[in-house]
Amino acid sequence: MAKHFQQQHKEEMRAVQDSMDVLNGKWKIPIISSICYYNKRRFSDILHDVEGISNRMLSKELKELEINQLIVRTIQDTQPITVEYTLTDHGKTLQTIINNLTDWGIQHRKKIVGR
Repeated sequence: MAKHFQQQHKEEMRAVQDSMDVLNGKWKIPIISSICYYNKRRFSDILHDVEGISNRMLSKELKELEINQLIVRTIQDTQPITVEYTLTDHGKTLQTIINNLTDWGIQHRKKIVGR
């Protein structure tokens, strides 16, 4: 029984590590949050939402999120060309996590800062 529990724990810890590998860094969660809240976001919208991120870093992070099939980049046939980012169905599964992080962050700020 204990060996089974240890194996299950190892698998759970590996799953946490896998999740962190995909969502790792300062910017991925805020980028995903921006897209989550608005459903569709243009590059400049995300740049405005995510305080402190550079154009280059946003571009890099968006590519990584696209590689991990969390977002999709759509080029609109407009003048000038518009690029929009949306969550994939797989990316939408993060909505609950984003909501939980938001709720926890609000409560944590109240507890620590008092507002």
